[in-house]
Amino acid sequence: MDSTANPKRDLAYIIKEHLASFTEKHQPLRHHLRVLNAIGKCRTYALGGHIDKCNNVTCNNIRISYNSCRNRHCPKCQATNKEKWIDARMQDLLPTTYFHVVFTMPHELNTYCMHYPKEMYNILFAASKQTIETFGNDPKHLGAQMGMVSVLHTWGQNLSLHPHVHMIVPGGGITQAGYWKSTKSQGKYLFPAKAMSIVYKNKFMEMFKQFLNNNNLTIGVPLRKHLYNLNWVVNAKQPFAGPAQVVEYLGRYTHKVAISNNRIKEVENGKVLFSYKDYADQSKQKLMSLDAEEFLRRFSLHILPPKFMKIRHYGILASRVKPKLRMQQMQMGVLIQNIKRANWKEVCKTNLNFDVDKCPCCKTGTLIRIMSFSAHAPPVFIASTATNNQQFATEIINF
Repeated sequence: MDSTANPKRDLAYIIKEHLASFTEKHQPLRHHLRVLNAIGKCRTYALGGHIDKCNNVTCNNIRISYNSCRNRHCPKCQATNKEKWIDARMQDLLPTTYFHVVFTMPHELNTYCMHYPKEMYNILFAASKQTIETFGNDPKHLGAQMGMVSVLHTWGQNLSLHPHVHMIVPGGGITQAGYWKSTKSQGKYLFPAKAMSIVYKNKFMEMFKQFLNNNNLTIGVPLRKHLYNLNWVVNAKQPFAGPAQVVEYLGRYTHKVAISNNRIKEVENGKVLFSYKDYADQSKQKLMSLDAEEFLRRFSLHILPPKFMKIRHYGILASRVKPKLRMQQMQMGVLIQNIKRANWKEVCKTNLNFDVDKCPCCKTGTLIRIMSFSAHAPPVFIASTATNNQQFATEIINF
């Protein structure tokens, strides 16, 4: 789980200490404030919690746990969600080459992304998807229905706005006759990167112009010409070595947030010091210092619109055509077992090597739930006056 040894060096602490000044200075959107408030309260008494007691009579250790905010932007709340998602995707793998393709939009469009994030990110998803489909449906390149898993990232390492889509694509597709057909590159590459870049640019710009018309917006001729003259970045990376690498990639990218707590090095005197990787300088690790209000402003750039889907499945990997994928897996000799969906405790134990119910004190007993309490209970003064966990629990029960 993503947390730091020093609670005064994490995102929640920055929010609690500087949210008021950030709000006064930048007047953030209402749903941005909701997200920031949720992260700031994560695993605190403000969200309620429960008390567990070790069943080993020689131990009787008491553990007080506060509830998580479960917000998808919170760096503390992604570990089990990530593992559950990976386990589900393991059921969809095919014995074929997989490719990693990154579609990026020019930074000249960042202003539109800040004011119309939902519309612009939907265009990014649609243009990248249609680009792969265009090449896949073309008999010159493949001539089959393909599948894609797309993941939206909006940040650069320094928390600047850098919207792009990471896409995992199996190296082939299902023909109209129902057979698997691999790409003509013999697994060396997916499709020509330069050709994909041109098709992607044209599709994006066509949708972007329609978006402008629908919203009575205009774009200057110089900017429009500049966008068409740019070489739009479509980075077709080397193919994965096998399914294990695909899963490793998914785990690294799908449930990432803009910054993890372990990158925050210091919070002092209204400044936040954090590490970042400078890709323009041979990927060297560097440190950046920002005013806390500016740090929160940059973080807020990456808070997605409510209910916006940042992970999307297309083609033969879409949920609605799952029977078609299962049939193809059978033809390719893949045996799929119906695995019961694990709860978060089982995921922690199996995938993260952490038994939530095992007593951390005696290492042999099991922690048993003895009490749950709602938000803002017990009062803070109880925790401050209790001299040990046993006394704390007793005072909570008697309160």
